[in-house]
Amino acid sequence: MIARISGRVVQKNSDNILVEVGGISYQVFLPQAVMQGVEEKQGQDAGIDLITYHYHQVESSRAKPILIGFINEIEKDFFEQFITVSGIGPRAAMRALNKPISMIAQSIYEGNVNFLSSLPGIGKQRAKEIVAKLQNKVGKFGLIRDSGIIYQEEKKDIAEDALAVLLQLQYKKSEARMMINKALENSPQIKTSEELLNEIYKQKQKE
Repeated sequence: MIARISGRVVQKNSDNILVEVGGISYQVFLPQAVMQGVEEKQGQDAGIDLITYHYHQVESSRAKPILIGFINEIEKDFFEQFITVSGIGPRAAMRALNKPISMIAQSIYEGNVNFLSSLPGIGKQRAKEIVAKLQNKVGKFGLIRDSGIIYQEEKKDIAEDALAVLLQLQYKKSEARMMINKALENSPQIKTSEELLNEIYKQKQKE
């Protein structure tokens, strides 16, 4: 069982990287939520150190070993909780986790079925099952400091202005903050509250 891998990234693909260790390259799959963090770390250091989830995918009478990587044990723990939901295997979970983990954890805690059902491969029924299974188990994951949900200092005023408008429009505070986080993540170039609200409106039209 491979529990950890440290080496040099020699190739990056859309959902996986090749990590060279002692002349051998290992393919490590990464959820998009983790890939972003890995890219940020790569900007600081040429090496990589990942916690791994190692399992065998059975297909056509053979078992194929698969490595899924995480930056820390907390991310892996969330992944392992996620796959306890009926019908969600490791590969399905890897595809579904394409938003910051803390954002997904907050959605589970708040029972936000609409947000969860927007994750790849997660429909409304599966989203309800995720909430039922994990709602009281995700507190610590909501504390993860994902870059996607932490406002840069100059974005705080914009976010607060947008929040005030959404509250006037009868949105719940928790729902409004979720919408703002998602909009800032999708369009980090936003510079005004008007642009932010326009992006939120676009998101609502896609639901």
